[in-house]
Amino acid sequence: MYYRKEYLKRAHREIDTIFRVLFPEHGMAVREEQILLCHEMLDNLLGRNIALCDAGVGIGKTYAYLVACVLMRKYSLLADGYSPYEQRPVVISTSSIALQKAILTEYIPFLSRILQENGTIQAPIKAVIRKGKEHFVCDERLAQRIVAIKEKNKNALQKEALLSLREHYDMDEVSGLSGFDRRMVSVPKFCSKECPKKDSCRYQQYLEHSRDDEMFIQICNHNYLLADGYHRLQDYRPLLKDYRALIVDEAHKLPDAAKQMFGKSLCYDDIQEICFYLGKEYQGPEIRKLSGTIRMVLDVIGENHRTRYGLKEEFHMTEECAMYLYEGIQTMNKIIEKLEKKIPKWIRNKLEETRSVLECFFHQDQKYVLHLKQDQEHRIILCASSRRIPQYLDQMLWSRGMGAILTSGTLKTGQGFAHIRKMIGLQKVQRVREYVADSPFEYQRNCLLYLPKDLKKCRRGSQEETEMIADHIHSLICSTYGHTLVLFTSYHLMGNVYQMLRDEIPFPMIEVWRHSPEEITRFKQTDNAVLFAAGSCWEGVDFPGDMVSSLIIVKLPFAVPDPISEAQKKEYDCLKDYIQAVVVPDMQKKLRQGFGRALRTETDTCVVSILDERAGEGGRYHEEVMCALPSCKMAKDIKDVQHFIRNRKGVEYYL
Repeated sequence: MYYRKEYLKRAHREIDTIFRVLFPEHGMAVREEQILLCHEMLDNLLGRNIALCDAGVGIGKTYAYLVACVLMRKYSLLADGYSPYEQRPVVISTSSIALQKAILTEYIPFLSRILQENGTIQAPIKAVIRKGKEHFVCDERLAQRIVAIKEKNKNALQKEALLSLREHYDMDEVSGLSGFDRRMVSVPKFCSKECPKKDSCRYQQYLEHSRDDEMFIQICNHNYLLADGYHRLQDYRPLLKDYRALIVDEAHKLPDAAKQMFGKSLCYDDIQEICFYLGKEYQGPEIRKLSGTIRMVLDVIGENHRTRYGLKEEFHMTEECAMYLYEGIQTMNKIIEKLEKKIPKWIRNKLEETRSVLECFFHQDQKYVLHLKQDQEHRIILCASSRRIPQYLDQMLWSRGMGAILTSGTLKTGQGFAHIRKMIGLQKVQRVREYVADSPFEYQRNCLLYLPKDLKKCRRGSQEETEMIADHIHSLICSTYGHTLVLFTSYHLMGNVYQMLRDEIPFPMIEVWRHSPEEITRFKQTDNAVLFAAGSCWEGVDFPGDMVSSLIIVKLPFAVPDPISEAQKKEYDCLKDYIQAVVVPDMQKKLRQGFGRALRTETDTCVVSILDERAGEGGRYHEEVMCALPSCKMAKDIKDVQHFIRNRKGVEYYL
């Protein structure tokens, strides 16, 4: 016990040395909040606790948990004599491909180098990114595909991308590859034991490399982490090597990944894909049966749920829906029985998945929330969302007893962590610790929160509302000389305001609709520009420096009611309890994400405006807004905005 305490003291002393001496020697600033966070993370990893760490913008949480992981391993090995458990790797799960790459190619090499130079560690930190088979090239299928296109008039860029896969086995490293080519050459679900390229397979070599005993850090996304957990729960072969600690970065996105993992869906493209693979197995008659029957099921359900106002998303059983669902199930039973021994197992699994969705809707399975969506061509998608996500997460991750760090800038909502704990299955877990690391940014000096005093309460969607919002946005843009990001919660409102202002604003105006990364790039390259955005721009996009000196949040980001939220509502005694427990925390989380677009570095300065009367002093959600955001200087008059900008910006800002 004495030695353990001494090793723990030494580990904490090393944290101070790394952050106060080694990092500053390489140009990094000393951040007290980052150092305290790292101490907290190390204690929880060694104690096998689950730590919920709400880390503000600019903390440097990535280095905090990487250092904690390195020292956990070093001193655990010293204390426990190199036991097999202590030598197991650490898993870092994120939702962002960019962050995964940065951890592998920037953070870990830098940390490894300076710790080796100092003698803190003796060997480099080895890490690998783990992904599903669909991301990697099958050499045999690639060779077949290259032969298949040899005589065809294929797009030159797509052909070049395909040929480059002879050098790159990770398809994510190749741009210009068509989606069809990607599917044709990816590693199949089940590899043949008679594959002629088995001995030289690059995918198998990658797996061997990943499982190397010296591979300390396994990096993956949330979906891969959950797939591994599911495999373990079902006693299948795990995807990840047994690990001793878990880091979940961007942890606020874990519930969404779980919804995707444990939900079911069926759409027209699914049927098309199955038919394609059945065609390769020469099953023409079955293709016609499958395609005709399932398409009819989807069409009928769609017809039964469309109104003059659009699609009713909540599924309601009708006699006609029941009849066609039953027919679909019977057809699937016959096809599966007939093809049992004639098709590969993975194709049969896809057929069984299709049948399970139909059965789920036919029996109105209470373990799921049944609802409908539309694809880009307005065709129906059947969706079944699991009601048991917290229980699944507990079974797959938390009940295994290992130390875990869950971190994000938006874990805490309102006064605490109750909302996130409920969503990820930690409500009843005893070994959970909560920690808040405030941002080192000087919000009181560098940020002004503007809540206009003269906002009128207008009917939602009215012309009066649009005109009022447009007037306020116009005044703010002119006051800050452009440099503005306007965040909307509605594409419809965004389009109307944009049309009203496009000829009135003396600065370049850019609109970002769904899937328009090129417009964001254009905004970043244009001086004094104004960006109108919604959807994904509320998080994950950086606008450092003077690029965004004015952030306008048009409406508080309350979620639009949907069948899943309606199902959640029924779990509470009254509407008020549901709003306070679910609706408001979700709004606060998204508001914090939007607010985070304003200041991305310690030297940034920005005005943040909220044009929603419910946020202002005396408004219905004023206290909740103030609780969600960092403490800033407040303003109610547009003149204060002008004064703030003029005092914070140099002459070059206006050129």
